[in-house]
Amino acid sequence: MPEQRKTFHQELDEIRDEIVRLAALVGEFIPRGTEVLLANDMHGAQELIEADDEIDALTLRVEEQCYHVLALQQPMASDLRAIVTAVWLTGELERSGDLMVNVAKAARRIYGASLPARLRGLIERMSEEASRLMKYAIDAYVERNASLGAALDDIDDGLDQLHRDYIEAIFECHATHDLGLQAAVQLALIGRYYERIGDHAVNIGHRVQYMVTGWLPEQTGAARLHARAGEGNGDQGEGAPPAP
Repeated sequence: MPEQRKTFHQELDEIRDEIVRLAALVGEFIPRGTEVLLANDMHGAQELIEADDEIDALTLRVEEQCYHVLALQQPMASDLRAIVTAVWLTGELERSGDLMVNVAKAARRIYGASLPARLRGLIERMSEEASRLMKYAIDAYVERNASLGAALDDIDDGLDQLHRDYIEAIFECHATHDLGLQAAVQLALIGRYYERIGDHAVNIGHRVQYMVTGWLPEQTGAARLHARAGEGNGDQGEGAPPAP
């Protein structure tokens, strides 16, 4: 292998390692933010908010590495997909960290509110599911496992159901446990933050599929649209992908 190519693949390995490090930081944020919320820990909430600066800095560093490789190495085919995927993953991970910062900020807004046991239990379960989804997403990336990436869509159904149960529980507790409107609104937002982390994990799974196969799930819809447009013109047109 030429020396330049060795250097290129070393750079790809470094980018992957930095993404794993970024994912580890985000993964720590999820249970940490949940603990802050359930413990009414205002000092811990502030520490988590400030710790987000490290995630932001690492995100920028990884993006700069990716752009450097794109500019100097001009990768093709699967190597190009790996770089594009890395850029996308940093964004998904950074936004997941931001969502847990939002949980910490919401915890400050409802400081002193007494959370019924049912809501506390559902929050813990949503946190566990969000952590599990993010772990699977990064496992899929590191292992280049397109099948695991595709499975995240179905795995996320569990978190979606928990979120629905949680919203129902908020309405019930607002009516029966003297849960104030402000607290109910903030708690509903908190549930949405966990649910969105699951969505980001699913997005990572989609990008892993793209990295490995060159095909995005969104392209299925685009192919159908192209096919319908071709049928409307009496011809699918040259080079049009087949409709699945």
